[in-house]
Amino acid sequence: MQFKSLAITKAVVCLAFGGLILFVPRFAYGLFGVELGAGGVVAGQEYAAAMLGTMMLLWFARNAEPSGIRRAIALGMCTYNTIGFIIVLMATLAGVFNALGWAVVVIYLYFAVGFGFLSFINTGKKTA
Repeated sequence: MQFKSLAITKAVVCLAFGGLILFVPRFAYGLFGVELGAGGVVAGQEYAAAMLGTMMLLWFARNAEPSGIRRAIALGMCTYNTIGFIIVLMATLAGVFNALGWAVVVIYLYFAVGFGFLSFINTGKKTA
């Protein structure tokens, strides 16, 4: 797994979900069977802002050479996606989200494992 391809893929996912949640949060969460009140709309838009910031970070870091900074980005993304995985898994199991919630669980798990691999197993250092 390469950092560049994972970063680009995550950036695209963040753009798609972040843009949708930012501009039409009630519709976006409605797809998952969740109704938002005024506070939920604000919280959703705050989450969208974080996703769009993540998109920018990953897009502009996609060509980063193996370094401590690139490893820190991968570790941060592993942490973010692992926590997201746990939250969405619990919400889906509790019935907060409809069956479409499982797709988000899988997406978070994919990126948690991918960035975890880059953080802990494949540091990207070139060997002679």
